[in-house]
Amino acid sequence: MAKAASGKTVTIEQYASPQRRPADQRATLVGLGLNRIRRRSTLVDTPALRGMLAKVAHLVRVVE
Repeated sequence: MAKAASGKTVTIEQYASPQRRPADQRATLVGLGLNRIRRRSTLVDTPALRGMLAKVAHLVRVVE
């Protein structure tokens, strides 16, 4: 995996349940390293990550 040139990271936290959501949204959460409420994951900020966050924005929040 290539490292981002800026080296910036984003910490995200899951705050809603993926139950009764489409399977692709559940799979996106797993891809982000989240599978339980209040779990946090720190990831490199890339355009692909931003797209994944947009897909599940109603289930996660960005932690400062």
